Amino acid sequence: MWSGAALAASIQLRDVQVGRSEESVVLGFQAEFVLPKPVEDALLRGVPLHFAAEATTYRPRWYWRDERIARATRTWRLAYQPLTRRYRVTFGSLNQHYESLSEALSAVRSVSRWRIADIGQFDPGERYYIEVRYRLDTSQLPRPLQIGIEGQADWDLSAESTVIVQDLQ
Repeated sequence: MWSGAALAASIQLRDVQVGRSEESVVLGFQAEFVLPKPVEDALLRGVPLHFAAEATTYRPRWYWRDERIARATRTWRLAYQPLTRRYRVTFGSLNQHYESLSEALSAVRSVSRWRIADIGQFDPGERYYIEVRYRLDTSQLPRPLQIGIEGQADWDLSAESTVIVQDLQ
């Protein structure tokens, strides 16, 4: 397995690893970033932040566009609760509370054993590649704020990485 370099100005994807569990292909990575001051200010004023991870698996083809084998998405919601002065991270139906922003961000930054595809979708001996994208999802922000942040580099938090995989069977 080979891991490509992450491409981002404000987020770095580290330790991108693809593995195999009993019935599926799993992915893990660590996102390294610091929230820019305007983003942190919005969070402290009650605006929840949504982080999204996407993993798309492709099979290269010489005769046509590469074939998409699988696609998986994962979303986290980070919110500050001023009355309790705690941060809440929501992932699916799971809610976790944290005392500090650094603790809450560590929960949002780390992905391990994420099931991205069934092992049956991979043919033995074939080569595949997985495109991983991690970003702050500004489309989930309140509409007036979306209009106000248009073109501001502080709100453009994203990273991409490509992992080439062979022999998962």
